[in-house]
Amino acid sequence: MKMREKVPRQDARERIKNFLEVALGYSTEQAQKEASRCLQCKEKPCVKGCPVEIDIPAFIKLLKEGKRKEALEKIKEKNNLPAVCGRVCPQEDQCEAVCVLNKKKIPINIGALERYAADYELVRSSELGARSKNIKSNSAKVAVVGSGPAGLTCAADLAKMGYQVTLFESLHIAGGVLVYGIPEFRLPKEIVSNEITYIHSLGVNIETNTLIGRTFTLEELFLQGFKAIFLAVGAGLPQFLGIPGENLSRVYSANEFLARVNLMKANKFPEYATPLSIGETIAVIGGGNVALDCARVSSRLGKVVTLVYRRTEVEMPARAEEVRNAKEEEIIFQFLTQPVKILGDEKGFVKGLECIKMVLGEPDESGRRRPVPVEDSNFVLDVDTVIVAIGQSPNPLLSKVTAGLKTNKDSTVAVDENFMTSIKGVFAGGDIITGADTVISAMGAAKRAARAIDAYIR
Repeated sequence: MKMREKVPRQDARERIKNFLEVALGYSTEQAQKEASRCLQCKEKPCVKGCPVEIDIPAFIKLLKEGKRKEALEKIKEKNNLPAVCGRVCPQEDQCEAVCVLNKKKIPINIGALERYAADYELVRSSELGARSKNIKSNSAKVAVVGSGPAGLTCAADLAKMGYQVTLFESLHIAGGVLVYGIPEFRLPKEIVSNEITYIHSLGVNIETNTLIGRTFTLEELFLQGFKAIFLAVGAGLPQFLGIPGENLSRVYSANEFLARVNLMKANKFPEYATPLSIGETIAVIGGGNVALDCARVSSRLGKVVTLVYRRTEVEMPARAEEVRNAKEEEIIFQFLTQPVKILGDEKGFVKGLECIKMVLGEPDESGRRRPVPVEDSNFVLDVDTVIVAIGQSPNPLLSKVTAGLKTNKDSTVAVDENFMTSIKGVFAGGDIITGADTVISAMGAAKRAARAIDAYIR
């Protein structure tokens, strides 16, 4: 049995000094070798494991034959953000998890092959032509609110169906979490920009600096002639622990910290006018991909970083690849540890993080073993900055200013089986209906919602 082709990566000693991509991607020879491992199964279990329904064996076969352009076109029949998904999608839990070769723990590296195919567009975009010429304009107008992965996907799919789509983004550039939440070394902004250029070429009109709920209400969008509205504003409201000291200076939410660096380039101050007040020793609280992003960004800023997580490594929701990268970059892991208080100095700045040791008990509602405090095990971590990365929930702004828009107890927007909200003609999908989840899950929901919107209008 042939082994997987390893994806080249920057050496840890070098990459810790820069924000360039860690994974360097396959060469043509490596991509064809990896593609040749595919068994071309008739049942195609990998397709069933893909939230956006890519014909995976078909595009891999094209890569094996050296048809990179055709492979990308095959992917784009279903996925409008392949270069993004090839980098940040957790394939190991989805398509690769059900790959027949995974029975021997060596599934096809579908993510690396998708990235290889997608990166063709970075250097050969002119060969793919102007896509919008093939789109037949439909008189029906659809508004998409939010330009993250769900909004971009729904907008692109509706444009391909012939609708006149306007995508509204509250920030000054489109991309949502793809630009403000994911670091450059995992997802370069050039990649996101290129994907958005493709979606714009489908005929999607993108309006930035437009906050729906303030600039326009949903009612006003309907008055402007939109026949349906898709809400894809994500989950951008940070969650905190509710412990003493969270109001001290140098306590950040993951959202603010990452947005300052990723979107506002605080790492290049004063070249860019965005200050970032952090000390020399940083504690990042959490165990997901966002927590690891915060830790690895902090390390690249030259800081000593400890990641504090209340369970063990086995229970961490972060991707195994990202955990490995963080270890190589000398992030300190403090497992089975729960913060109980942030300590401050006389000037109101962080000077320490008081924690308590934990042990694992019976499983909780998430299926993971519940962390239980160990009596009299309190200790203090000597840190001067704390970043809280324990999750996000939907921002309540839109629901507060929109009469009749029903939400659930966790502030997510309530939808029916067709993604329609309590307001006729208003649909929603992605993190706004599930809470914080993966990019690909949001995209999968958006594709299904686009079909539902099409059926509703017709």
